[in-house]
Amino acid sequence: MEKLSKKLPKDFLWGNSVSSMQTEGGWNEGGKGLSVYDIREATETLSDWKVANDNYHEYDTDLTMMKDIGMNCYRFQISWSRVNPNGDGAFNEEGIQYYSDFIDALIYKGVEPMICLYHFDMPLHLAKTYNGFLSKEVMKAFVDFGVEMVKRFGDRVKYWITFNEQNLFHVPEVFNISGYMKGEKTIEELYQISHNVMMGHVGVANYIHEQTDCLIGGMLAYSESYPATSKPEDILLARKWDEFINYHLLDAFVHGRYSKEVLTFLKNNDINMRATSEELSELGKLKSDFISFSYYASSTLNSNLVDSKTPINFAMQKGKQPNPHLKSTEWGWQIDPLGFRDIFNKLYQRYHIPVFPIENGIGVRENWDGVNPIQDDYRIDYHREHLQAMKDAMFEDGVEVIGYLGWGLIDILSSKGDMNKRYGLVYVNRDNHDLKDMKRVPKKSYNWFKKVIQSNGEELE
Repeated sequence: MEKLSKKLPKDFLWGNSVSSMQTEGGWNEGGKGLSVYDIREATETLSDWKVANDNYHEYDTDLTMMKDIGMNCYRFQISWSRVNPNGDGAFNEEGIQYYSDFIDALIYKGVEPMICLYHFDMPLHLAKTYNGFLSKEVMKAFVDFGVEMVKRFGDRVKYWITFNEQNLFHVPEVFNISGYMKGEKTIEELYQISHNVMMGHVGVANYIHEQTDCLIGGMLAYSESYPATSKPEDILLARKWDEFINYHLLDAFVHGRYSKEVLTFLKNNDINMRATSEELSELGKLKSDFISFSYYASSTLNSNLVDSKTPINFAMQKGKQPNPHLKSTEWGWQIDPLGFRDIFNKLYQRYHIPVFPIENGIGVRENWDGVNPIQDDYRIDYHREHLQAMKDAMFEDGVEVIGYLGWGLIDILSSKGDMNKRYGLVYVNRDNHDLKDMKRVPKKSYNWFKKVIQSNGEELE
């Protein structure tokens, strides 16, 4: 048997991931329609979304920094309401031209574009009219949007994902990210939304595989979840969480079928996710060219904190507790590189298709003194330890990995709209309420990561 090489492939992808609302700005320009984010007002502790990093006007500055650091992949999101203002009406050619120019600029800089189609910014019209993905009309509109984007950009964009962190549509967060605006937030509605979202993915993925040479994979937020103790009830809860929130989705991505355990739960509890026979037939055709995931931290579940009547989908809300063996960020996210390695193996050893981590990073409150680079050794330590865990998964465990994308080369608004929670290698000189000069200032980690990429992962010190 040939000995496994301990060098990353020459075509390994190094890069960065972002969403449209956290970077673009230009909220009312270029024919863009309103999204659910555009009507959210600033609060005492959070920003609005109207300017973000102003990439709508100034993306070339950031792309130049990406080229300088050596990144060769950028996963960005197409704002649905920028290219289709209502979400289900006529397409906006000015918005489509913006992304076409952006893709050309990436390619000119030597950066492989990767497109995500939905990162929670539902067109406001679809949210108000149909209650978002609770409606099959919105699912059909999403497929039309996705297919049109593939037709427009598939000649230049090889890698695609549909939904950011799709398993978040299986937990209570679903009601914040799906365009849902009214209702009782029931477990039945949760499963109806998650199924409609899956069928949105199916429609785009099956089109890609039938009509193009592009690659598409499912994407989920994978947080390693440990039992709090060796007590069998804790172990059962952690296993069921993995099945309901992760494997239920992954089995569909790879094998075109839902988890039998989850389907049995739905049947036993008279939960109707409104899946038609035609939809399940289309689901059966689904496959994935890779599995992509985000990873930031691990979690620990205590069965004593979860009532026996609580659906597994809500178990993390009630049963999560700190792991005494791990350090935490100030936001309570527990740093766990070994959990990262374990997830690589859970995905690859079970499904045997390439794995692609497309979000990984640490959010920290940072302040720039106006002169000196921020000395973010904690970020260097975080990425070093996670990159080593990834290499161990590859070289010690045999996992096939496509690349590594961090979350935030450049500081962006957090998912809640907080500029104080910074993930970037580059400081952006703005805060939640004062845009200042938006100057880009490399942190210490920028030059460290530049050496990592130039050595193709060999130099981690």
